[in-house]
Amino acid sequence: MKLLLKTNLLWIQALLALLIFAGCSKTTTNDDPDLPSVASCEGCHTNYAHLQAVYTPDTAAPAGGCGGDAPHYEPYDRVFMGGDGYQAFKTSGHYQIGCINCHNGADNTDDKNLAHSGDFISHPSLYANEMCGSCHQDIVENFSTSLHNGTGQKRKVAIRSGLANADEFDQLPEHQIEGYNSNCAQCHATCGSCHVVRPVMGGGGLLSGHSFTKTPDMQSVCITCHVSRGGHAYLGVSPGTQPDVHLTQAGYNCVDCHTSRDLHGDGNKVEQRYAYANLPRCDDCHTGIDASNIYHTMHVNDFNCQVCHSQVYNNCGSCHIHGDGARIPSYMDFKIASNPIPEVVPGFDFTLVRRTLAAPDNWKEYGVEQYANFEAFPTYNYTSPHNLLKWTDRTQVTNGKSCSSNCHIRNEGGTLINSELYLFQNDLLDWEVGATTKITVDGKLPAYWFR
Repeated sequence: MKLLLKTNLLWIQALLALLIFAGCSKTTTNDDPDLPSVASCEGCHTNYAHLQAVYTPDTAAPAGGCGGDAPHYEPYDRVFMGGDGYQAFKTSGHYQIGCINCHNGADNTDDKNLAHSGDFISHPSLYANEMCGSCHQDIVENFSTSLHNGTGQKRKVAIRSGLANADEFDQLPEHQIEGYNSNCAQCHATCGSCHVVRPVMGGGGLLSGHSFTKTPDMQSVCITCHVSRGGHAYLGVSPGTQPDVHLTQAGYNCVDCHTSRDLHGDGNKVEQRYAYANLPRCDDCHTGIDASNIYHTMHVNDFNCQVCHSQVYNNCGSCHIHGDGARIPSYMDFKIASNPIPEVVPGFDFTLVRRTLAAPDNWKEYGVEQYANFEAFPTYNYTSPHNLLKWTDRTQVTNGKSCSSNCHIRNEGGTLINSELYLFQNDLLDWEVGATTKITVDGKLPAYWFR
């Protein structure tokens, strides 16, 4: 009897273990009668357990860049079409097109390899002319000149490398182009990057169950890419700074100023972003500011609005692409210099500038020891920080004093007050002098400031 009980107990334990194991194992069945069979694109990608059972682990490290390493999402999380976003997608015109009409591959199979076979495309908007242009032709054609394609960045890399212009970027060494695409281009967008998936810098993958979002979300899309400079400033992230007044007082999102006209492009090719005709301008909304007070009247043609109304802003520099990254770590600063691009933004003698990632050996890790023509551009760019306030360290002054007391340089017993606001040659590192001295303020400010 004891032997029988012991035998039965062992059988029960074995059965329980089998049930527990089966319950914990990955399942490929679809027990929800409201979901389609896993033998289909939609059925597979709406069955979370099935995706967990058949997923392929990542073989490459997550993207990284100016905003730090991207957050990690498991491969099955990135392709799961679930939740409210999926329900919205099912009622959209894009859903009616059908999966394989955008992604190619094969439907009506539970064989992952077959489903993703042949000319399967994971991100159709990488081929926007063919995949998006049939319905959105004007947008796709104009997008070729959009700021999101990195035209200005490619131009500087090409010219510093000894080429004539951005049109010759494809003539760079193959390994350097590979490095550019793997690093710098991580934030350059396609249609899907803004309207369907998270940007690569946000971890990638479906943002809202494959729903197509007409107006991108500021936090999860725009600021995910524009984090270290645009978002960092606009949200007032750094200690001692405040969010931009356009956020706190008006509640503006990015697209309230940056409409589809400048985000999608207009078909007119430009060399760099400030040459783009559709960029928003302060006086689009703030009309008559040149006569609104004595300071505006005096300086409206001297410098850009941000010189008075920006707070300190994020900088970093000297990047080893795919090496040790920014060798000048992120820091907060505020620098006024000679206008680096008077031919593009005329009318300003002095503007704010921001240190860039440029360095002579940017591409050392990709076989280019030194730029051939590094001094073609300064290591500081024209900048318009998105951290505006009416009252800043320059406009808020002690009673009885003018704002010049917080902006003009003055000599007090041999100490030059406010000189830290300006970019002098002495501020430059040795390897920056040749490229950047031309925009420093040395010899360009009133002589009496220094007496």
